Amino acid sequence: MSTLNSDVQSRWELATRWGVAVLAILALLLAMDTLRVFGGEQWLGAFVRVESQYFYGLFAILLPPVYLLYPRQKVIDGVLVIAAIGVLVTLFLSAETALDEAWEFGAPEWVVYSSLVLWLLVIEALRRAGGLALCVIATVFSLLPIYTEFMPGPLSGLPAGWQDTAAYHAISIENIFGLPFQAFANLVIGFVVFGVVLQHTGGGAFFLNLAFALLGRQRGGPAKVAIVSSGLMGSMSGSVVTNVLTTGQLTIPAMKKAGMSPRIAGGVEACASTGGVLLPPIMGSTAFIMATLLEIPYSEVAIAAAVPALLYFVSLYLQIDAYAGKEQLDGLDADEIPRLGQTIAKGWFYLGAFGLLVFLLIFLQREALAPYYATAALLILNQFSADHRLDWRGLRDLLFMTGKLLIELIVILAGVGLIVGALSLTGLSGTLVNDLLSIAGDELGILLLMGALTSFVLGIGMTVTAAYIFLAVVLAPALVGQDLVPLSAHLFILYWAMLSYITPPVALGAYAAASIADAKPLETGLSAMRLGSIIYLVPFIFVLDVTFILEGDWQTILISIVECLIGIWLIVGALQSFVSGVGEITSLQRIAIGVGGLLIATPDLSLVFSDPPSNTMLFLIGVAVSGVGLVMKLLTPQSVSA
Repeated sequence: MSTLNSDVQSRWELATRWGVAVLAILALLLAMDTLRVFGGEQWLGAFVRVESQYFYGLFAILLPPVYLLYPRQKVIDGVLVIAAIGVLVTLFLSAETALDEAWEFGAPEWVVYSSLVLWLLVIEALRRAGGLALCVIATVFSLLPIYTEFMPGPLSGLPAGWQDTAAYHAISIENIFGLPFQAFANLVIGFVVFGVVLQHTGGGAFFLNLAFALLGRQRGGPAKVAIVSSGLMGSMSGSVVTNVLTTGQLTIPAMKKAGMSPRIAGGVEACASTGGVLLPPIMGSTAFIMATLLEIPYSEVAIAAAVPALLYFVSLYLQIDAYAGKEQLDGLDADEIPRLGQTIAKGWFYLGAFGLLVFLLIFLQREALAPYYATAALLILNQFSADHRLDWRGLRDLLFMTGKLLIELIVILAGVGLIVGALSLTGLSGTLVNDLLSIAGDELGILLLMGALTSFVLGIGMTVTAAYIFLAVVLAPALVGQDLVPLSAHLFILYWAMLSYITPPVALGAYAAASIADAKPLETGLSAMRLGSIIYLVPFIFVLDVTFILEGDWQTILISIVECLIGIWLIVGALQSFVSGVGEITSLQRIAIGVGGLLIATPDLSLVFSDPPSNTMLFLIGVAVSGVGLVMKLLTPQSVSA
């Protein structure tokens, strides 16, 4: 009997995989047709006449399978699937009428009950795919219009009955199908596909081998390889934990073999994977939502994020170099490192597809079409590779993983839409901004610290995308109201929402790396926090000084970047008790060098203080203080080579 049950279960799982793969194809065809990837007229133009029909159709394809991917009880799951299809198809067919008659503010009775069913379906889907914490948060906020009149001060808004609330959730373009969902439908889908295809066609292994060929012989080489390879793949996947569990399987054992302790190896991988989500040109899905919210081309987001990401990855590199110098860790032997020429010859098409993507994104600014063309090029060229050519099973697995990621992401964004929509319906999205400003007393420094703490806490309970969207509605307007550049304010929120992945007590990225490294989770988290410590400073640097998001004349930008890099070099040396190029330092020297580095890296403070010290003065004081520490080092015997 157990064998029979096992056989039935395996057949069901196989059918589910094929089903999700087919649905992924349908979703992609619908998205590509709507975005006119094929050029000319829409094939489905006779059926999809308004944008809301596209959203309903896409959700009808991707919502029902969530109850099969995360099953509970087959009969209940079947009922939920049928209900989801029925409600969304009904809303799809009546979308034009809903638009003409403004149903979001006065829907027929049958639409109210259909909307209520969709509301409950999204909550249940969120519980299964997004986790209990996000489900509870979304549920409480989605009900807010019903009980807001009974709430104290900041949470007291315009009340609405359950009928109006339900209709608003399902019909309004500021709710489930609001800006996060629209960014997903119009931009994110293509980049999810590109990331999955890159991984399933061997892109991860190629970038890893390329990093080994370039950096493997340096001291601490395997860790530097992890920084490059995990950073690149993290930018593609947009998921810290997923990236740790894939690239980390190769980089962490290599780091341990080179002599690094398990906790340091895990910490390096966690930091690199976390930074990948902040690294252009892709930066995960959140950056595209940011571009949609700010109503700017994605290329502007990518360009602005380039220097902050550079500062972070340079700091990681210097941390590893200093650690390896202090511990006297050599690089890999020549026979352990792949040859650069052979590596490029085997995987040149990955660089070609990546280059095509960057060209279309940055130079032609075709954000919606770029990932589809790059993916098509990658799939075609990949078939000429003997090692990674896709067969039917590989194609099925690729489509299944694509569908699974799309399903998970669309459910999370729909759940976040409930939160944003409830704030919109009650009018609290505007009043909360005023409350934050009132609490901060118009002090930008206090507001930034409050924003950093709030972003970090929400990053613990939500996905990065969910936390960012919520704070982009509530917190970002308050920051912008204090004369901050909107783009730098939004990037500030994104950075701090990411920090929970390497910061205990949660540190999901570090804990995932610890499981591979056979290290204690908390120790790995603390190591990641120390290795990635510069990331706690970077958001304050670029939010206060717009030269770091490349606004201003190029001479000022270049000077600011060079000063900051010098400061980071000194800070990292103080943290590791070893300055690259100088050598090991004592405790007193660490203090002088660290303080001097902080002063040199300090951004323009004119937004925080009415009469701030000039950057030139801070730079000169920093040079003097750190110079004292370096001179003290030079006057003492050298114990460890620089």
